[in-house]
Amino acid sequence: MTVMTHEPSARTPRQGIASRLLVPGFWATVSIVTIWLAVLFDGIFGGDMTFTNSPSQVTIMPSVVAVALFAAIATASVAKRAFGRKDPELGFGLITGHQPGRM
Repeated sequence: MTVMTHEPSARTPRQGIASRLLVPGFWATVSIVTIWLAVLFDGIFGGDMTFTNSPSQVTIMPSVVAVALFAAIATASVAKRAFGRKDPELGFGLITGHQPGRM
């Protein structure tokens, strides 16, 4: 009969909730959700932008239009930075599928 002793499993320093909070994808997701919540609240409570070209021509546009434009730009840049890193196992970017060294 063979007896095997198991060593107690040593916890690595990055286990538990701390390891999940240190993942860049988590913070990127929180950032993107916060950006679009700001757009939502500006759409509900925000004012209007008023442009006057001449005394008779007035253009009124909700401020959420400009905020949504910049939110889309911010979302794209945060997503590219956080989720567009190269995966060393696959050899190409996670979002773009671009293989390094090929054009």
